[in-house]
Amino acid sequence: MTLHPNLDQLNPEQLRALAAQLIQRVETMDKQITHHKSVNEKLAHEIALLKRFKFAKRSEQLSPDQASLLDDLIDTDIAAIEAELEALQPAPVEAKVRQQPKRAPLPPQFPRTLIHHEPDNSHCQCGCALKRIGEDASEKLDYTPGVFTVERHIRGKWACEQCETLIQAPVPAHVIDKGVPTAGLLAHIMVAKFADHLPLYRQEKIFGRAGLPIARSTLAQWVGQTGVQLQPLVEALREAVLAQRVVHADETPVQMLAPGEKKTHRAYVWAYCTTPFSALKAVVYDFSPSRAGEHARNFLGTWNGKLVCDGFAGYKAGFEGGITEIGCMAHARRKFFDLHVANKSQLAEQALHSIGGLYEVERKAKEMSDEDRWRLRQEMAIPIAEKLHEWMLAQRELVPEGSATAKALDYSLKRWVALTRYLNDGAVPIDNNRVENTIRPWALGRSNWLFAGSLRSGKRAAAIMSLIQSARMNGHDPFAYLKDVLTRLPTQRASAIDQLLPHQWAQGS
Repeated sequence: MTLHPNLDQLNPEQLRALAAQLIQRVETMDKQITHHKSVNEKLAHEIALLKRFKFAKRSEQLSPDQASLLDDLIDTDIAAIEAELEALQPAPVEAKVRQQPKRAPLPPQFPRTLIHHEPDNSHCQCGCALKRIGEDASEKLDYTPGVFTVERHIRGKWACEQCETLIQAPVPAHVIDKGVPTAGLLAHIMVAKFADHLPLYRQEKIFGRAGLPIARSTLAQWVGQTGVQLQPLVEALREAVLAQRVVHADETPVQMLAPGEKKTHRAYVWAYCTTPFSALKAVVYDFSPSRAGEHARNFLGTWNGKLVCDGFAGYKAGFEGGITEIGCMAHARRKFFDLHVANKSQLAEQALHSIGGLYEVERKAKEMSDEDRWRLRQEMAIPIAEKLHEWMLAQRELVPEGSATAKALDYSLKRWVALTRYLNDGAVPIDNNRVENTIRPWALGRSNWLFAGSLRSGKRAAAIMSLIQSARMNGHDPFAYLKDVLTRLPTQRASAIDQLLPHQWAQGS
């Protein structure tokens, strides 16, 4: 409690200092109130739009399956926004008494796992022995692949007859405290949706066959609430990736449906991952409504390391701002490979042979330290690269302008400095293949979920897939990882959130 000084005992200088402190405190609180008000208004407006899009008349051009997918995404977005709004609300002075919603009992045929919660000490503070006078029981729905089980949490009631004190052990915190799903069920839904690419309407049918149909709207709410809870972990993963001095980057198109419109438009997923030579194994995805270079600049922020990428112009502004461009030799090789496949070009075959020599050096240097890799490149790769460059310049003078061969040569010659920067740094890879492999799950998913329902749902998918794919890169089973993380997350200190990142996670730790 703050003790207020007696104003009559303060001199004028102390009064002025106190007044200045109070004014500063009021200004700070005004700023906080204004910020929270603006965030609340923004989220309230967004949730109103989503509800209007959900309940208004739909376009007849959407098939029933597409419409159900959109409903799932809107329900998920609404649940996520409501979770964010709830987190912004200040803690009430007095708990509001509100009627608990009636929930249908879980099917009695499901196996029950009894989990008892009892006080650590069976004696009251007054010294008397406590007497067990009853218990409270609540049930949460768990899931292992193909089998539902029910965790029955039994909280014994212990009372002291002398001082009439009642004691109960608390139930461990859950990601969704007032819901029925356990961390295991939520992890299964997340992995099925974002790793196995099963839309929620398919999961609804699978759960129905297992004995308990769970409404898609309920599944969508669970996904939205869980995505909000996992966001701090994704932010920490992004910081870990951007702490590296060499990062891969690539992007791929994804169709996004703007609610209320009759067609999809092209959005993009950007992938940023660590190199094969880094001790950190991680990838972070960023979903954006377009391919504009500003999205890459916003993600990278003040980072100014070495960026391994293709020749996309969207990264150019970053290079002008201090980021070092590292070209992709695989893209250069692909131009000559396509040329050779098309017309059996002997020139393309010779280029492929020389580039193959550079890759042979990389195979020898794969398991070396950065320093030894740099030495081997200096000794073996630089002579090959210099001869290849001289040969390309000579051949370019001989081929006609605008021909396919000229275009293949121009691609490498215009990017030659960026393509060969890897030779002078053993920590830099020769190509961008690492990140292209991390893009593949999105390509597989496109044929299953068809489109992203909104910018928010796309960003949520990018965040959760960042954790799932990073877990895979570190050799973890995504289900085991997410189940453990969702179990520990509600009680994990914010300062120790890094312990739950895939590259630091150890099961059961």
